Amino acid sequence: MTTDRSGVFPHPATKRVRLGHGGRRKLLTSGFVLFIREAIALAQENNVIAAPRSDQHRINDRIRAREVRLIGPEGDQLGIKPVPEALRLARSFDLDLVEVAPNASPPVCRVMDYGKFRYEEAQKAKESRRKSVQISVKEVKFRPKIGKGDFNTKVRHLIGFLEDGHKVKVTLQFRGREMAHPELGSKILDEVLEAAGPLARVDNQARLEGRSMSMVLSPDKKAAEAAKKAEAAAAAAAEGPTNENEIRGGEDAENEDQ
Repeated sequence: MTTDRSGVFPHPATKRVRLGHGGRRKLLTSGFVLFIREAIALAQENNVIAAPRSDQHRINDRIRAREVRLIGPEGDQLGIKPVPEALRLARSFDLDLVEVAPNASPPVCRVMDYGKFRYEEAQKAKESRRKSVQISVKEVKFRPKIGKGDFNTKVRHLIGFLEDGHKVKVTLQFRGREMAHPELGSKILDEVLEAAGPLARVDNQARLEGRSMSMVLSPDKKAAEAAKKAEAAAAAAAEGPTNENEIRGGEDAENEDQ
């Protein structure tokens, strides 16, 4: 047996394959390839590779248990059944046998339309994501000499953030000689809090840090709802006598016409 250039006898199961025009060579050992194939097959048998995701279910012939606790298509408990019998029952309804609790002993399976079930679950997840609110801290900046129009605009933005469920950091920025009058900043922050009304609750009181004064507000939903109810009740009370007077006036006019 001849040796290669390194002086080492090649393995009997090794063959050389010439690749490309550069004369590069790769040694492919058939024994090593066979070992890899056997390892992959063993891993697949033991669920190490290609394991089902947590959001998937074993259905029909993919169910591995010998017997299952069966739930019928209407939610009725049918007891413990062998898997072949459960499959026959599901197919008699033209439905699927779905493993809904694989960790139970024995596993729990239900007869259902699996395609419809997956669609409904996807819709529920989509709706849940849509309704979920990511609460963050927004920031609205003011100046001690801010104009009335700019002040009202920034307050509207602040109220919008609170209504969306966000916390708001209200920052007042000083420049130059404005630092000599921090009371102006306190006055602006008090006006902001008053303009926000019952919707805002103070989380962090105003404090001066460097050239800025800030406070943190959070939405007070209960107080806001109570204020809305009080306003609605006051509006209804104000409209009540007016409507009654209009009705009485109309009745008096009809009596005069008669």
